[in-house]
Amino acid sequence: MAYQFHKRGRQGEKKIQNYSPTPSFLFLPLIFLLIFGLVSCGGKSPSASQENPAASSKQDSDLTFFDVTLEQADEVGRPIWKVRAKQAKYTKEKQIGQAESPYGELYQDGKVVYQIKADVADIEQDGKQLFLKGKIFATDPTNGVVLQGNELEWRPKEDLLIVRKQINGSHKQLQAVAQEARVKTREQRMEFSGGVVANSADPQLQVRTEHLIWNIKEEKLIGDRPLQIDRYKNGKISDRGKGNSAEVNLKTKIATIQQNAQLDLLDPPVQIASNSITWNMNAETVTTNSPVRMFQRVENLTVTANQGEMKIPQKTVYLTGNVNAIGQRRQSLKSNTLTWYLDNKLVEAQGNVLYRQVDPPLNFTGETAVGNLQTENIVVKGGSSSGRVVTEIIPQEKVNR
Repeated sequence: MAYQFHKRGRQGEKKIQNYSPTPSFLFLPLIFLLIFGLVSCGGKSPSASQENPAASSKQDSDLTFFDVTLEQADEVGRPIWKVRAKQAKYTKEKQIGQAESPYGELYQDGKVVYQIKADVADIEQDGKQLFLKGKIFATDPTNGVVLQGNELEWRPKEDLLIVRKQINGSHKQLQAVAQEARVKTREQRMEFSGGVVANSADPQLQVRTEHLIWNIKEEKLIGDRPLQIDRYKNGKISDRGKGNSAEVNLKTKIATIQQNAQLDLLDPPVQIASNSITWNMNAETVTTNSPVRMFQRVENLTVTANQGEMKIPQKTVYLTGNVNAIGQRRQSLKSNTLTWYLDNKLVEAQGNVLYRQVDPPLNFTGETAVGNLQTENIVVKGGSSSGRVVTEIIPQEKVNR
């Protein structure tokens, strides 16, 4: 292990090297103490020390080095970081202080996992962790991820890189801002936290949440907190999803929203609510395998069922199990299945059909029904036993009770 420091002064240039088979961080304070001694002996006169002790003390505690290299290795001698700087100031309080134009590499299992650089940065190291403070850039040479922030911490034993304070992450697939990013280099996994706003190029999405996990290899975004997903078309929001958690597969363009899931579509203007929604942006479909509620805003029509599927380009909804459609005037249509054509405002119901309307009050039961629920123009056909439609006219006084 080698530490190299170059100092230029009145006594010419001094070069100090220390080689040791023992991990070098154990000897780093000693190296600096030796530097202090050498510089103190060669850099000032006894009279200057006696005349101004305070100035002498400051001179001893503040040293400037040129072409500084900081290196650290693990127990088997593999590098875990290398940082070089054109110039660095050392103080007793820190093993290395402010460095100008630092750049270097972070290693995991002997391989470079991130390249780092900054204009100016405060560098600290304790043999186990490396800290940089300043305007810092960290680049993953494998996948091209670039993280920009104002504080960096590298914990090689935990396989953890932390970049804090006004994070800006960029990649060909994703752009993100947050307060902190935590990277597991072996897993190719990144966690953003604090005011997270992530923008995907394909599909065109924006995700807003407080905590977002990005599995880079799997091309997945995982949100385990309440989040909002905005989909864009031609630069404008076309659809919006919300939920307590979600997973977005950027490769297949499928988003699964869980727990209090809600999807608002612009065209057609429909709101879908369920405990689980699968949103296939490539196929332009929405499916739910749990109880679902759909609301058509223009017609003020609400439909509930055990599960459903919507084909967005065709503006068609297929609902199954305990289907119940309710119109603006409380007219309702119950059935086993229902096909809802939003474009022409028609419904087709099948199985145990029951149609009710309030004014005038009457009921129809049959096997199938077709019509416009909003205008109360419904044709019911086929009874379950006799093949006839059963009509029940409810007296007005019975309704008033």
